[in-house]
Amino acid sequence: MKLSLSFYKFKNKLKFLALSLCLPLFIFYAGSMSAQASEPEELAEAMENRKLLPIQSNEIENWPTGPAVGAQSAIVVEANTGVILYSKNIHEKLYPASTTKILTALIAAENSTLDEMVTFSTDAVFSIERGSSNMGIDVGESLPMEECLYGILLVSANEVSNAVAEHVGGSMDEFARLMNEKARELGCVDSHFANAHGLHNDDHYTSAYDLSVIARKFFQNELLTKISGTPTHHFEATETQPDDFILSTHNKLVTHEYSYEGLIGGKTGYTNTARQTLVTCAERNGMKLICVVMKDESPYQFTDTIDLLNYGFNNFEIVNVSENETKFNINNADFFQSNNDIFGSSKPILSLNKSSYLILPKTAVFKDTISSISYDTEDENQIARIDYTYNGVYVGNASVDISTEAVSFYDFDSPTNDIQEEEENTDGNIIFVNIKKLLLFVLIGAGILILLFITKSLIQNYSFSKRSRNRLFEKRRRKKWLKRRGPNFRK
Repeated sequence: MKLSLSFYKFKNKLKFLALSLCLPLFIFYAGSMSAQASEPEELAEAMENRKLLPIQSNEIENWPTGPAVGAQSAIVVEANTGVILYSKNIHEKLYPASTTKILTALIAAENSTLDEMVTFSTDAVFSIERGSSNMGIDVGESLPMEECLYGILLVSANEVSNAVAEHVGGSMDEFARLMNEKARELGCVDSHFANAHGLHNDDHYTSAYDLSVIARKFFQNELLTKISGTPTHHFEATETQPDDFILSTHNKLVTHEYSYEGLIGGKTGYTNTARQTLVTCAERNGMKLICVVMKDESPYQFTDTIDLLNYGFNNFEIVNVSENETKFNINNADFFQSNNDIFGSSKPILSLNKSSYLILPKTAVFKDTISSISYDTEDENQIARIDYTYNGVYVGNASVDISTEAVSFYDFDSPTNDIQEEEENTDGNIIFVNIKKLLLFVLIGAGILILLFITKSLIQNYSFSKRSRNRLFEKRRRKKWLKRRGPNFRK
């Protein structure tokens, strides 16, 4: 009986001990599960709250109303003109994650040849976070620069970004300096880059505006554009890299999981801090739009991008300047002509660039714009630039070009002397003087001056001749008078 009771107590103690050991584990597991269950809800709530943030472009008078998106910051810009169609917190400094790599690839493409061999150092391979994007290149292996660009843009491989940074910059730190220098050169105003891959660093940040500025330059490069729009790439084994493999992009717009007509390419990015970031370019009806979303949630970075691109293409259109401009008369048929017959029917020395265009809301017309002219141009073939605004928003520009044919016949020391302000309209628009008529007026004025000079000379000569005749008459008269007085009179 005592034995049975002792065994019972012992068994209860074991149960208690087991329960004591398991309870913390159970509490930890339950708490972990609860945290995992609540995290998506918290992220979804945060995204919904971001949809309530103000959209600055919606505050512009008579501007199309843009969609509310879950991104903290977003922009839609026309790539060729730089006209901003949609803006939401576009200058807020945020973490770009792997969208950093569009700048990395741009600098690499501009400072190397495609067949240069990039060797992977120990630092390049092992300085990245475990589990972050990579393509498994080992220390000592080498890839051509072109294959590295595929690794950076398509696979988002961080060790490849490091190796390219060392190859181009000499070191990763020096490459970061090149990144900041290039960003300033392009016109970025909110950025500081600390690495080539975009893994989190408190001192590595940018804005939607700056990413769009970098993207405009990036998508001017045909190879980079092609790579950023490639779904998969075959990395073949070589003597310097023994593995043969095929890898796919993370961009679901490029893989057509989210299909979009006119898509050119783009770059994804993600870290726990940055959340989802995405840079995308698409083209329709002559308009080339770039969309950037920052701090969004998956998969809404893709659907938000689609909504924003649709907004741009559906609500705006291209308006050619030379076909609509009437306030500047430099294209008139009697404008100063070039070639040997300067008053003939050859091409004019100055003309509005026929490819210049504005981006206007479809509800607006060209006459709704306000223009201003500047003679501060860097292009030696341009004499001036006309900027256009609509309700205070920049919508594009047109250049006043010097004909290359005309330059071969005429050498103007100061081109701006050939365009002068004649009058100023009430809306502040400048009208150019008609050079042919101006020359005609100058010639008439010169003729009048010459005629006045000749007349003056004739009058002066006539006066001198009359005085001479008077003196001669007086001399003769005196001579006759002396003769009558006799020879002794002078004595």
